[in-house]
Amino acid sequence: MSESIEHIKTLIIGSGPAGYTAAIYASRADLKPVLYTGMEPGGQLTTTTEVDNFPGYPEGIDGPTMMVQLQQQAERFGTDVRIGMVSSVTLSDEVGGVHKAVVDGSKEITADTVIISTGATAKYLGLPSEQRLRGGGVSACAVCDGFFYKGQDVAIVGAGDTAAEEASYLANICSKVTMLVRKGEMRASKAMQHRVNSIENIDIRYFTEIDEVLGDMVVDGIRVVNNQTGDKEEIAITGLFIAIGHKPNTDIFKGQLEMDDAGYLITEGKSTKTNKPGVFASGDVQDKEYRQAVTAAGTGCMAALDAERYLASVEH
Repeated sequence: MSESIEHIKTLIIGSGPAGYTAAIYASRADLKPVLYTGMEPGGQLTTTTEVDNFPGYPEGIDGPTMMVQLQQQAERFGTDVRIGMVSSVTLSDEVGGVHKAVVDGSKEITADTVIISTGATAKYLGLPSEQRLRGGGVSACAVCDGFFYKGQDVAIVGAGDTAAEEASYLANICSKVTMLVRKGEMRASKAMQHRVNSIENIDIRYFTEIDEVLGDMVVDGIRVVNNQTGDKEEIAITGLFIAIGHKPNTDIFKGQLEMDDAGYLITEGKSTKTNKPGVFASGDVQDKEYRQAVTAAGTGCMAALDAERYLASVEH
């Protein structure tokens, strides 16, 4: 550990829409925030080519540009944005207590308040062809990107409620949706199964997995394999949606902060308060329902306001 320990008012962990929005509000409230970007500066949106559903961009904007602009806005008000990964934390149980964080395994920081905006990571199949075409037709968010495939044939991988919901959403705007289910039945609730089974332009393929995503720069098809017979088939599509779940980036908080069974941080009521005083959670790390940039930004604002009010209460 370094000998000199830096003390700050507000530490923001993570740099997506939630983290940067929290930084904007915290800076304007004179909380002098320090934001550590994490391994993926800008978060999930940096892998999204077009963002058309964030208010204020009538022509749309690409994800990386939007994140750079959010960072610049936060820095304009005085946020200290640093490249680095918070590798461990020790969170105080006491009101007015000091929280400790270690950055990149060596630098130690103490903070009066902590805003967690570490997000969630979409699970992918792990195929090289899938990873190569992320942003070129492979997406983990149908609500975010489905619009770009209006009137086209697409496929979706998954068998849970989220996959069923996204298949239904895509069926409203796409010509045909091929739903690939690895097992012989879906994990989705019976109500969701009835819904997808009743939609004419959804074709459900059971015992089916992707062998390869086809296309050079953009997706133009998939090769699937029946895992019972070994038979392979090529299906022409322009968009592939992966809906096999997300993993919240909460490993460093295990044993200290309350989480649900999936690892999402639990916040108090409509606030961003965690079970530790002075520690707040915003964005996808505590939201498994909506997972949109605009809702993440909204909770980032809430977290900064909650932090400001907490500091005011302990300082007086």
